[in-house]
Amino acid sequence: MSSDQPMLKRRATLAVRSLAVLAVAMTASDTVAATEGHSLSPKALEIARPFGFPITNSMVVTWIVALGLVVFAQVATRNMKQVPDGTQNLLEWMVESLYRFLESLLGPQLVRQTFWFFATIFIFILASNWVGLFPGVGSIGWGHQTPEGFRLEEPLFRGANADVNLTLAMALIFFACWIVWGLRAIGPRGFLKEMFAPKGTSTGALRVLMVVVFFAAGCLELVSILFRPISLSFRLYGNIFAGETMLETMAAIPTIGWLVQIPFYFLELLVGLVQALVFMLLTAVFTLLICQHHDEGTTVAHS
Repeated sequence: MSSDQPMLKRRATLAVRSLAVLAVAMTASDTVAATEGHSLSPKALEIARPFGFPITNSMVVTWIVALGLVVFAQVATRNMKQVPDGTQNLLEWMVESLYRFLESLLGPQLVRQTFWFFATIFIFILASNWVGLFPGVGSIGWGHQTPEGFRLEEPLFRGANADVNLTLAMALIFFACWIVWGLRAIGPRGFLKEMFAPKGTSTGALRVLMVVVFFAAGCLELVSILFRPISLSFRLYGNIFAGETMLETMAAIPTIGWLVQIPFYFLELLVGLVQALVFMLLTAVFTLLICQHHDEGTTVAHS
């Protein structure tokens, strides 16, 4: 009997763990069923179709953010002063900080060609992420009354980057710019050499082996490059959608839902900044890898 005691203890422990997992699963399923009416749709909802053109709730927020940024830039640069203050000071500080940061990464020559894109994409993504946290985004719209209260079915506003169509569009625009920048920097021949040509010096049979190895590696790199727009778009979409879903689920908690959300709002502010920075940095690094020159000026800049 004494030799069977460890086996019995292990079986009892496994049984207790199985019961615990089952209880957690049942509780989770009950929670999901209770908050099903408050869950965020994986895709943007169409709210209007003027002249046959579909308009979704994420497009409305995208236009609001774009218009807000245009108005902010116009106000900040309306009366330019030698000693900036107010909105001009904020805009100049933001642009100058981004330029210095990107210049340290890309070098002075490449940053002059590409800064317009990286700065625009960072500011737009950051503004879109933070506007998506405003009260009313995802909580104002059409629905119906139920015994448990009002159930929202078609929100009027949705976070812009919680729509994969927008994130994929930004990634595809970068992909097109990346090709143009790469061709301008190293030309079509240099583009192919960067992808498939063997690196280093070798002769004889080793040279043939290196050609085969680097050509195979270039094919794998080509597949990786083609998947970059997908990875860029889904990384941003997934993080923003997950954050909004979390806040929506917490809002469904009776009585104290608003209180539980408060610390997570501050967390989502940080996540919005980080995701904008990650998108900008990844696109900048991809550009640097294809556009970097091996001449004297760039070697000094990147050393």
